[in-house]
Parts: sequence; C-alpha cells; structure tokens
Amino acid sequence: MSKSAEAKKPVLEAKAITLTFGGLVAVDNFSMTLQEGELAGLIGPNGAGKTTVFNILSGVYQPQSGDVAVQGKSILRLKPHQILRRGLVRTFQNIRLFKELSVEKNIQVAFHHAKSYGLAAALIRTSKFQEAEKMGEAQTEKLMAVLELTHRKGVLAGVLSYGDQKKLEIARALATGAKILLLDEPAAGMNPQESRWLMQTIEKVRVEFNLSVLLIEHDMKVVMGICEKIIVMDHGVKIAEGTPHEIQKNPRVIEAYLGVKNKR
Repeated sequence: MSKSAEAKKPVLEAKAITLTFGGLVAVDNFSMTLQEGELAGLIGPNGAGKTTVFNILSGVYQPQSGDVAVQGKSILRLKPHQILRRGLVRTFQNIRLFKELSVEKNIQVAFHHAKSYGLAAALIRTSKFQEAEKMGEAQTEKLMAVLELTHRKGVLAGVLSYGDQKKLEIARALATGAKILLLDEPAAGMNPQESRWLMQTIEKVRVEFNLSVLLIEHDMKVVMGICEKIIVMDHGVKIAEGTPHEIQKNPRVIEAYLGVKNKR
C-alpha cells in the first residue's frame, strides 16, 4: 500500500442511520464512509432516499438511530451552522442564492461565519476589520476566476443564467472554507457543454481546495466520468458500493434502475 493511500482517513461517516416518517422508512440502516480527498457519488432511482441521506449528513434531519461523524466526532444534534464550522457544507437541488445581491456579495456573505472580528470592530472599521475585508475580497476574486464568474461581477444573482447560478452556488460553498463538500444534483438543468465544464471544475476545485466531495447526481455521464467510488441506494437501503466499472455491471443496480431482473 502506498504512503498516500495509508495517509487517507475517513472524514465523513454515516453509521447505520435509520430515519422514518410515520410508517414510512425513508433510510434504513444506511452506512457509508467518505475518505480524505475522495470524490464519491450517491445514486439511485427517484425516491431512493438520497436527498434524505444528505439532509441527515448536513443536520437538517436527525435519524432515529445510528450516528454521523465528521473527522471522527459525532455531529448528531448539531445545527447546520455548527456542522459547517466542523468543515462540512452542502448545496441544494433548488438553488438558494440571495438574488437581490451581486455575484461577489453572495460569495462574501459565506466568509462571514469565519470572521475573527466583532460588531464593534466592524462599526469603527479597525485595522483588523479592514485586513479581514481585504482578504475576503481577494478570496472572492479568486473564486470568481476559478468558477469563471469574473465577467459577471456586479451582476445581480437573480438575473444570472441557470448555469451561472449553479457556478455561484458552488463558489459560495467553497467560500465557507469547508473541506467536505456535498453537492446535491449539481448538473441538474445543465446542457451537455455545461455538464462537461462542471466535471472539469469539480475535479479542479477538489485538488486546489483539498476537498472531499460527495455528490448526488442523475446524469450518469457526470457520475461515471469523475467519481472514484459510487454508492447506490434503492428504497432507503444501500444496495451496492464500488468503482464505476463495478457498479455498471452490478445486477442489483441494473434491476433497481430498469425494474427487471438482470438476465444472463
């Protein structure tokens, strides 16, 4: 085993989590591990429980049983903003931007949770405040360049194209400084050219920002093109896990997607 492989460690773990809504079991005894620097995909037919898992991992829902750990420490019962401080951030299927703010202001808002100055320092504009603001502006410029949004500087988020809004949402997630990124259907609504750009960009930011990435995606070209590991769910249960090649050949996965048993 290489040193780089030995150095990798779990950064996000779901341990036998179960969540029910009334009599409906949405997630059933689900476990998974995301390793440091890994890019993994969570897939499954509609209604498989993927977004529910994301909601548990990000603190929106609390499971009835099981545990979720970031960097080896449980995050159960923490609020989403507290989980963010532990280094985990997510995007949503429905884009959630401040549409009346400009591109750069949307990104700068995400830096505020890590600000080291208080209200008084902001009101009187101390040197510490001014230094932090300059650093935030520089980081914003960098993120706009990485996500190819520099030419949209000053434009209100609400008038951006759908593709550019997706870019901005990813830029804002990166601005939090989190090292674990959960992407909920990032390619939804994108055309083929935008999807290719997305694949390249996710790979790029993963390396540049030292990220571990877990994504939900229905575009199989995106999933198979960039994910090192794929986890498959069906009816709230994990039915398979492996490399893209292994998943493509897995009879249970084929049955879940096609609705028929795989005949040899």
